[in-house]
Amino acid sequence: TTILCCVCGINIQPNPSYRCIPCLRLEHDIASEIPKEVTIYFCRGCGRYLEPPALWVAAELESKELLSLCLKRLRGLDKVRLVNARFEYTEPHSRRLKLEVKVEKALNEEVSLEQTFQVDYMVANQFCSDCHRVEAKDFWKASVQIRQKVDHKRTYYYLEQLMLKSSVTKLATDLKEVSGGLDMFFYSERDAKKVVNFISSSVVCKHNQSKKLISHDIKSNIYNYKFSFCVEIAPVCKDSAVCLSKTMARNLGGMSRVCIVQRVTKHILLIDPKSAQTAEVNALAYYKNPFFDMITSKHLTKFVVMSLEEADVKYFAGQGHISHKHTVADVWVQRESDIGTQKQIFCTTHLGNILHEGDIVMGYDFQNLNVNNDEVDKLDERDMPDVLLVKKYYGNKALRNRRRKWKLRSLKNDDKNSVNRQVDYIDFLDDLEEDPVLRKNVNVYRKDEGMPSDSVVDDDDDLDPEAPTISVQEMLDELEDLSAPGLAQQPLDGDDEDAADAEDDDDELEWQDALEDPDSPLPS
Repeated sequence: TTILCCVCGINIQPNPSYRCIPCLRLEHDIASEIPKEVTIYFCRGCGRYLEPPALWVAAELESKELLSLCLKRLRGLDKVRLVNARFEYTEPHSRRLKLEVKVEKALNEEVSLEQTFQVDYMVANQFCSDCHRVEAKDFWKASVQIRQKVDHKRTYYYLEQLMLKSSVTKLATDLKEVSGGLDMFFYSERDAKKVVNFISSSVVCKHNQSKKLISHDIKSNIYNYKFSFCVEIAPVCKDSAVCLSKTMARNLGGMSRVCIVQRVTKHILLIDPKSAQTAEVNALAYYKNPFFDMITSKHLTKFVVMSLEEADVKYFAGQGHISHKHTVADVWVQRESDIGTQKQIFCTTHLGNILHEGDIVMGYDFQNLNVNNDEVDKLDERDMPDVLLVKKYYGNKALRNRRRKWKLRSLKNDDKNSVNRQVDYIDFLDDLEEDPVLRKNVNVYRKDEGMPSDSVVDDDDDLDPEAPTISVQEMLDELEDLSAPGLAQQPLDGDDEDAADAEDDDDELEWQDALEDPDSPLPS
């Protein structure tokens, strides 16, 4: 059975309104109060959309998050019931979004009307406050000042590689190289604490914290601070000679007081050249009984090995760990400048496993060096060696550097163009080649170069055939730009940041407990 519409007179199915659907829509436009054109704001710096009044939300095109954001921008949806909503395809570069919305509204107790319409969204560009701060290059809420009071930067270069591998630099808004270290700037105190904890787990150091009041609101009890963290790395470097106090030498298992620094990572690894005894010194033990460089690698002298034989070392109960990678030998050496004379010097060294007669070895000539150290003044003359051999000489550093088929990433604002920086950097590359343990935490990249020239091939004949190299299996392919500046990630908003701060406070307590107890494992 059909009836006639009371307005237009066409045949329709019976309904309580006695009207056809087109007449109902003409009389009742349920979507009239909903705008058909809306503007939303997009930040090109971070890829987030503005959710008024001040929240920026990350969302992909045609995602649920973006759909929710678009529906929240529609006024009048609270007066109707939303039935369905979906995106219609638009070109990504068109800066337009089209949304098909289906709504329903009850006209009376017996009649409800559904209507489908399209809403056009215009995407306008607007920088968020966080990206404004990044572009300004001068905004920071927390800073980390990394310092080491030494005359070279080899430890700093190692720390730089660790930070690049773990992407810690991406937390920073800016990086500035200063005399004696590096300054890093961050959005929040939370990010700065992350970096400080990372450095504490990578090298032997200590840190101090301070804060400065910038502004405060008395009514709401809100205070705005700037935080500064000063991280001081232990002033001890690889290949340096150190003189331990009697207490420190006894605590390390009866080592000789004159030792060589073999490696500097999260522990300072010392080796006794007279017995090949080694000891690891962590941050807590170091700052309880600190020791300093007696002489640094810049004062190394070339010696020629005239003869050597394995030494008869007497070990005793309670002695510390003995390195089986080294062999103690009695060696007669001669300064390279004294070749042709009868001036030979006797010494004991831990390098007996790699030295042969005629080899050139680098060492400290204490007969001609003036050492200014309080512990050396207390040392018995019989315990002070005439020569302290440190490492084997494998050939000209410049030739070794030209022969390398690998390279490292570096920070853009690290100035390696000066002569001193180039020397320090080449020394660091030599350390990586000679110490497999040191390069375990460093990403080494394959260098893409053409065939070597004849001069380079001829120069290779002047290098020691036993010179250590890095195998191709240890190298990574270069898949991205090797100059990786620090690019800050967007900070967390609201409650997420407070929750993250609480987690970092717990992490800091774990680190403090670990440093107070040297036998406890470091937290991951």
